[in-house]
Amino acid sequence: MNATKKTLVCLALSLAALSAHAKALTELKFGVDPTYAPFESKAPDGKLVGFEIDLGNEICRRLQTKCVWVETAFDGIIPALQGRKFDAIMSALSVTPQREAQVAFSTMLFKTPSALIGPRGAKLEPTVASLKGKNIGVAQGSTQEAYAKAYWAPAGINVISYANQEVVYTDLRAGRLDATLTDMISGSNGFLKTPLGRDYAFLGAPVNDAKTLGAGAAIGFRKSDNALREMIDQAIGEMIKDGTYQKIARRYFDFDVLAS
Repeated sequence: MNATKKTLVCLALSLAALSAHAKALTELKFGVDPTYAPFESKAPDGKLVGFEIDLGNEICRRLQTKCVWVETAFDGIIPALQGRKFDAIMSALSVTPQREAQVAFSTMLFKTPSALIGPRGAKLEPTVASLKGKNIGVAQGSTQEAYAKAYWAPAGINVISYANQEVVYTDLRAGRLDATLTDMISGSNGFLKTPLGRDYAFLGAPVNDAKTLGAGAAIGFRKSDNALREMIDQAIGEMIKDGTYQKIARRYFDFDVLAS
């Protein structure tokens, strides 16, 4: 068998496996921590809402399967995936070298920097010199926690981890924290643009670090679930190509979150 024929046979077998997997997929379970607006949060009636919720539901529609959202604390979301509590993680999961050792990732969903949030007018910046001796809150299991513990904690900055970002904001407003490091879009839409965040602002320049903060966010899979990952990658690609991704994104953002 020559190389061309071999390639065509492999492609046919791959497509056949993908088709068989799609037929067997009666429901798709996504693990999510709904405390990270505008990506995923809960409406007053308890309904899950947000950019990734809309993307996930559209993926399920295209795969002609039922979408099931399994609420899971973010710091335990990868172990829960490995424990087969759900099929994939869709919860603003940043792609980092450490996580790539544990899970496989889909096509990139969005890219956003991180930033420091504190009282409006505070003379603070996301630097060691500015934050030494300060109390900085981060969400447990987040890339911001990884960044702060790698670069700030060893330099005398008191990095405090919380169960989720909502609890961080509670302590920030109570004066128990000087600032928090969080995702810029989530921090803006989920806090600064709300009544609770009216006295707070971004402090200093955005923070970027590929090693700890990652290069963007994607869907996480068990490394053995190649067929499912390929199916979802195909759906994401089609959504971007036909404009559905952009239509969904415009509900939440006034800029291109894939190019940021």
